[in-house]
Amino acid sequence: MEALVPLGDQAALASFAEESSALRFAAGVRRTGFPWLVDVVQAYTSVAVFFDLGRVGFQEVADSLRRMEENRSEEMAESRQHQIPCCYELQLDLNRVAEQVQLPTEEVIRLHTGTEYTVYAIGFCPGFPYLGYLPSELCAVPRLPRPRLQVEPGSVGLTGRQTGIYTLARPGGWNIIGRTPLELVNVADGYFPLRTGDRVCFRRIDEREFRQLVGQRL
Repeated sequence: MEALVPLGDQAALASFAEESSALRFAAGVRRTGFPWLVDVVQAYTSVAVFFDLGRVGFQEVADSLRRMEENRSEEMAESRQHQIPCCYELQLDLNRVAEQVQLPTEEVIRLHTGTEYTVYAIGFCPGFPYLGYLPSELCAVPRLPRPRLQVEPGSVGLTGRQTGIYTLARPGGWNIIGRTPLELVNVADGYFPLRTGDRVCFRRIDEREFRQLVGQRL
Protein backbone atom coordinates (compact mmCIF):
# COMPACT_ATOMS: atom_id res chain seq x y z
CA MET A 1 0.00 0.00 0.00
CA GLU A 2 1.49 3.33 -1.06
CA ALA A 3 -0.91 5.64 0.77
CA LEU A 4 -3.98 5.59 3.00
CA VAL A 5 -5.77 8.90 3.45
CA PRO A 6 -9.24 10.16 4.41
CA LEU A 7 -11.82 10.50 1.65
CA GLY A 8 -14.31 12.91 3.13
CA ASP A 9 -15.39 11.99 6.67
CA GLN A 10 -16.81 8.52 5.99
CA ALA A 11 -14.23 6.77 3.82
CA ALA A 12 -10.57 5.87 3.58
CA LEU A 13 -8.75 5.87 0.24
CA ALA A 14 -5.95 3.34 -0.25
CA SER A 15 -3.56 3.68 -3.20
CA PHE A 16 -1.35 1.01 -4.74
CA ALA A 17 1.37 0.75 -7.35
CA GLU A 18 -0.55 -1.67 -9.58
CA GLU A 19 -4.08 -2.79 -10.29
CA SER A 20 -3.61 -6.38 -9.07
CA SER A 21 -2.64 -5.19 -5.58
CA ALA A 22 -5.71 -2.97 -5.40
CA LEU A 23 -7.93 -5.87 -6.48
CA ARG A 24 -6.48 -8.16 -3.80
CA PHE A 25 -6.85 -5.49 -1.13
CA ALA A 26 -10.50 -4.82 -2.04
CA ALA A 27 -11.25 -8.55 -1.97
CA GLY A 28 -9.53 -8.83 1.42
CA VAL A 29 -11.62 -6.04 2.91
CA ARG A 30 -14.82 -7.69 1.67
CA ARG A 31 -13.78 -11.10 3.02
CA THR A 32 -12.81 -9.70 6.42
CA GLY A 33 -16.27 -8.13 6.81
CA PHE A 34 -15.44 -5.43 9.33
CA PRO A 35 -18.55 -4.59 11.43
CA TRP A 36 -18.25 -0.92 10.44
CA LEU A 37 -17.91 -1.61 6.70
CA VAL A 38 -20.47 0.08 4.43
CA ASP A 39 -18.99 -0.35 0.94
CA VAL A 40 -15.79 -1.04 -0.99
CA VAL A 41 -15.19 0.71 -4.31
CA GLN A 42 -12.10 -0.29 -6.30
CA ALA A 43 -10.99 1.68 -9.35
CA TYR A 44 -7.71 0.78 -11.07
CA THR A 45 -4.99 1.37 -8.43
CA SER A 46 -7.17 2.87 -5.68
CA VAL A 47 -9.71 1.45 -3.23
CA ALA A 48 -12.25 3.53 -1.31
CA VAL A 49 -13.42 1.90 1.92
CA PHE A 50 -16.62 3.47 3.25
CA PHE A 51 -17.38 3.09 6.95
CA ASP A 52 -20.18 3.78 9.45
CA LEU A 53 -19.18 7.05 11.08
CA GLY A 54 -21.51 6.34 13.99
CA ARG A 55 -19.46 3.28 14.93
CA VAL A 56 -15.88 4.17 14.07
CA GLY A 57 -13.52 6.95 13.01
CA PHE A 58 -10.89 7.18 10.31
CA GLN A 59 -7.92 6.37 12.52
CA GLU A 60 -9.42 3.10 13.77
CA VAL A 61 -10.35 2.15 10.22
CA ALA A 62 -6.86 2.98 8.97
CA ASP A 63 -5.24 0.91 11.73
CA SER A 64 -7.52 -2.05 10.94
CA LEU A 65 -6.79 -1.84 7.22
CA ARG A 66 -3.04 -1.64 7.75
CA ARG A 67 -3.11 -4.68 10.04
CA MET A 68 -5.16 -6.59 7.51
CA GLU A 69 -2.74 -5.64 4.74
CA GLU A 70 0.27 -6.70 6.80
CA ASN A 71 -1.25 -10.09 7.63
CA ARG A 72 -2.94 -11.00 4.36
CA SER A 73 -1.50 -13.64 2.06
CA GLU A 74 -0.64 -13.09 -1.58
CA GLU A 75 -3.60 -15.13 -2.77
CA MET A 76 -5.34 -13.80 -5.85
CA ALA A 77 -8.58 -11.90 -5.53
CA GLU A 78 -11.65 -13.95 -6.33
CA SER A 79 -13.06 -13.20 -9.75
CA ARG A 80 -15.67 -14.52 -12.12
CA GLN A 81 -15.29 -14.99 -15.85
CA HIS A 82 -17.97 -13.78 -18.25
CA GLN A 83 -18.35 -14.35 -21.96
CA ILE A 84 -20.27 -11.49 -23.56
CA PRO A 85 -21.68 -11.87 -27.08
CA CYS A 86 -20.93 -8.93 -29.36
CA CYS A 87 -22.29 -8.21 -32.84
CA TYR A 88 -19.60 -6.31 -34.71
CA GLU A 89 -21.99 -5.73 -37.61
CA LEU A 90 -23.83 -3.23 -35.38
CA GLN A 91 -20.87 -0.88 -35.29
CA LEU A 92 -20.61 2.85 -35.78
CA ASP A 93 -16.86 3.41 -35.83
CA LEU A 94 -15.20 0.07 -36.62
CA ASN A 95 -14.02 1.11 -40.07
CA ARG A 96 -12.54 4.34 -38.76
CA VAL A 97 -10.81 2.48 -35.91
CA ALA A 98 -9.33 0.05 -38.43
CA GLU A 99 -7.99 2.96 -40.46
CA GLN A 100 -6.58 4.57 -37.32
CA VAL A 101 -4.64 1.45 -36.29
CA GLN A 102 -3.85 0.51 -39.91
CA LEU A 103 -5.37 -2.96 -39.71
CA PRO A 104 -8.19 -4.73 -41.58
CA THR A 105 -11.52 -4.68 -39.74
CA GLU A 106 -11.40 -8.48 -39.38
CA GLU A 107 -8.07 -8.19 -37.58
CA VAL A 108 -9.48 -5.56 -35.22
CA ILE A 109 -12.32 -7.94 -34.37
CA ARG A 110 -9.93 -10.87 -33.95
CA LEU A 111 -7.75 -8.90 -31.55
CA HIS A 112 -10.73 -7.58 -29.60
CA THR A 113 -12.30 -11.02 -29.14
CA GLY A 114 -8.95 -12.72 -28.52
CA THR A 115 -8.19 -10.78 -25.34
CA GLU A 116 -9.33 -11.43 -21.78
CA TYR A 117 -10.10 -8.17 -20.00
CA THR A 118 -10.35 -7.29 -16.32
CA VAL A 119 -13.04 -5.02 -14.92
CA TYR A 120 -10.87 -2.35 -13.31
CA ALA A 121 -13.62 0.14 -12.49
CA ILE A 122 -17.38 0.65 -12.64
CA GLY A 123 -18.60 4.16 -13.34
CA PHE A 124 -19.78 6.89 -15.70
CA CYS A 125 -23.29 5.40 -15.65
CA PRO A 126 -24.71 2.53 -13.55
CA GLY A 127 -22.77 -0.65 -14.21
CA PHE A 128 -20.53 0.69 -17.00
CA PRO A 129 -17.43 -1.56 -16.91
CA TYR A 130 -14.02 -0.10 -17.70
CA LEU A 131 -12.17 -3.08 -19.17
CA GLY A 132 -8.43 -3.30 -19.55
CA TYR A 133 -6.29 -3.61 -21.30
CA LEU A 134 -6.56 -3.61 -25.06
CA PRO A 135 -3.86 -5.40 -27.09
CA SER A 136 -1.15 -2.95 -28.06
CA GLU A 137 -2.26 -2.95 -31.71
CA LEU A 138 -5.59 -1.38 -30.73
CA CYS A 139 -4.33 1.16 -28.21
CA ALA A 140 -4.19 4.92 -28.61
CA VAL A 141 -7.39 5.39 -30.62
CA PRO A 142 -8.68 8.78 -29.42
CA ARG A 143 -12.22 9.59 -28.38
CA LEU A 144 -14.58 11.05 -30.93
CA PRO A 145 -13.89 14.74 -31.55
CA ARG A 146 -17.55 15.42 -30.75
CA PRO A 147 -19.45 13.03 -28.41
CA ARG A 148 -22.72 11.53 -29.62
CA LEU A 149 -25.83 12.83 -27.88
CA GLN A 150 -26.99 9.25 -27.28
CA VAL A 151 -25.28 5.87 -27.42
CA GLU A 152 -27.57 2.84 -27.33
CA PRO A 153 -27.47 0.33 -24.44
CA GLY A 154 -25.14 -2.58 -25.12
CA SER A 155 -22.83 -0.57 -27.34
CA VAL A 156 -19.24 -1.82 -27.08
CA GLY A 157 -16.66 0.92 -27.41
CA LEU A 158 -12.97 1.52 -27.08
CA THR A 159 -10.56 4.38 -26.57
CA GLY A 160 -7.00 4.69 -25.32
CA ARG A 161 -6.07 1.39 -23.65
CA GLN A 162 -9.61 0.47 -22.64
CA THR A 163 -12.78 -1.09 -23.94
CA GLY A 164 -16.18 -0.83 -22.28
CA ILE A 165 -19.93 -1.38 -22.58
CA TYR A 166 -22.61 1.28 -22.41
CA THR A 167 -25.12 -0.35 -20.07
CA LEU A 168 -27.73 2.41 -20.46
CA ALA A 169 -28.51 4.97 -23.15
CA ARG A 170 -26.15 7.88 -22.54
CA PRO A 171 -24.17 10.54 -24.40
CA GLY A 172 -20.71 9.22 -25.17
CA GLY A 173 -17.50 9.76 -27.04
CA TRP A 174 -16.00 6.26 -27.24
CA ASN A 175 -15.54 4.54 -30.60
CA ILE A 176 -18.40 2.05 -31.05
CA ILE A 177 -17.18 -1.17 -32.66
CA GLY A 178 -20.12 -3.47 -31.86
CA ARG A 179 -23.08 -4.13 -29.61
CA THR A 180 -24.12 -6.81 -27.14
CA PRO A 181 -27.77 -7.89 -26.88
CA LEU A 182 -27.48 -8.68 -23.17
CA GLU A 183 -29.06 -6.67 -20.39
CA LEU A 184 -26.12 -5.81 -18.15
CA VAL A 185 -27.89 -3.48 -15.72
CA ASN A 186 -31.38 -3.22 -14.28
CA VAL A 187 -31.47 -0.51 -11.66
CA ALA A 188 -35.03 -1.30 -10.52
CA ASP A 189 -34.14 -4.97 -9.93
CA GLY A 190 -30.74 -4.19 -8.43
CA TYR A 191 -29.16 -6.26 -11.20
CA PHE A 192 -25.47 -5.44 -11.61
CA PRO A 193 -23.70 -8.64 -12.72
CA LEU A 194 -20.26 -7.15 -13.40
CA ARG A 195 -17.96 -6.13 -10.57
CA THR A 196 -14.35 -5.06 -10.31
CA GLY A 197 -11.96 -7.96 -10.61
CA ASP A 198 -14.20 -9.95 -12.94
CA ARG A 199 -12.75 -11.13 -16.25
CA VAL A 200 -14.53 -10.57 -19.54
CA CYS A 201 -14.15 -12.04 -23.02
CA PHE A 202 -16.18 -11.05 -26.07
CA ARG A 203 -17.71 -13.66 -28.39
CA ARG A 204 -18.52 -12.66 -31.95
CA ILE A 205 -22.14 -13.15 -33.06
CA ASP A 206 -24.13 -12.16 -36.13
CA GLU A 207 -27.31 -10.07 -36.30
CA ARG A 208 -29.55 -13.14 -36.29
CA GLU A 209 -28.12 -14.36 -32.98
CA PHE A 210 -28.18 -10.81 -31.67
CA ARG A 211 -31.96 -10.68 -32.18
CA GLN A 212 -32.38 -14.07 -30.49
CA LEU A 213 -30.44 -12.96 -27.41
CA VAL A 214 -31.92 -9.47 -26.94
CA GLY A 215 -32.74 -8.84 -23.28
CA GLN A 216 -31.11 -11.95 -21.88
CA ARG A 217 -28.89 -11.65 -18.80
CA LEU A 218 -25.46 -12.99 -17.93
